[in-house]
Amino acid sequence: MYLTLNNVSKIFPPRGGVSEVTAVNDVSLEIERGELVTLLGPSGCGKTTTLRMIAGFEFPTVGKIFLDGEEINSLPPHKREMSMVFQSYAIFPHLNVFENVAYGLNVRHMSQPDIKKRVDSVLDLVHLDGYGERSPNQLSGGQQQRVALARALVMEPKVLLMDEPLSNLDAKLREEMRTEIRRIQKTLNITSVYVTHDQIEAMTLSDKIVVMNEGIIEQIGTPTEIYRFPQSRFVAGFIGRANFIPGSVRSQDGTRLTVEIFQQPLTLTGVPSQFNPGQAVTVILRPEMIEILKTGGVYTGIIRRAVYLGNVIEYDVEVGGQLITAAETDPAKMVIYPEGSEVTINFADTTVQVLPGNGRA
Repeated sequence: MYLTLNNVSKIFPPRGGVSEVTAVNDVSLEIERGELVTLLGPSGCGKTTTLRMIAGFEFPTVGKIFLDGEEINSLPPHKREMSMVFQSYAIFPHLNVFENVAYGLNVRHMSQPDIKKRVDSVLDLVHLDGYGERSPNQLSGGQQQRVALARALVMEPKVLLMDEPLSNLDAKLREEMRTEIRRIQKTLNITSVYVTHDQIEAMTLSDKIVVMNEGIIEQIGTPTEIYRFPQSRFVAGFIGRANFIPGSVRSQDGTRLTVEIFQQPLTLTGVPSQFNPGQAVTVILRPEMIEILKTGGVYTGIIRRAVYLGNVIEYDVEVGGQLITAAETDPAKMVIYPEGSEVTINFADTTVQVLPGNGRA
């Protein structure tokens, strides 16, 4: 692996009357060359501390970090061959765009012809060719973020680190910059670690997502794996929305599992985990995976809430005494069932995930 964290922990000592804080707890992670990995989680989960340890701004209390086979724990940031894009852009207001991007190269005392060649090339890459003479105050937020990205990339780092770089942009610019960051990363095939609390950013950008919670890794996987096969209730609830339906195991034969939900049996195939008869389980079902039909579905329910949102109709449906949320996204089926009406629901067994107990893993 190209970038590796082995059993890394970060414990901040007692300070100001507050006891010691374990910000990162026994994190192990392997990142391949050219991969974009996102550290995703709520505030205080340890994702930024992990990124800062990779960058060298913090040092692990326990554990080791390796880059391209070399342990880098003791190396200062400027010797790690990494560049970081910060949330605040950190652009020098007294320098124009070209001078901002060239700053690190000047510190390295590169020749002016080489600096011009590299800066021009990277400005073209981030679609800012022709902007070299502009001042930062003449740029939009998205353009300023491109300057910050160009300044990081011009150093030709082994690893590009990004700490919530889009959080200061409006929704439209965030969407545009997500696409641009992914395009640039794939064009350069540069190993990247990206920190965000935004699930859409993580799903859009990542080759691999690392979901963190309270200093530990809850799950590592591709966006599809994280969304379709969450391994804990936390992951299922943090990535998208989910219904958590209590059930119990009736029987299991190999990978064929029968559970009881809504007072009826549900048989699933291809279940790798082993369960025992009578065991309590939590069935996870995404709202958009549920089909609502007037008749012909497997389970009968009553519409308790119906909200039309343009591209989707959201329902709260009471089924077997359990209130679940369903989302109708098919425009061909956009008939709104009134509140109080009886409907049936259906879903493919391949869209269901089963976790033991209450799913808190």
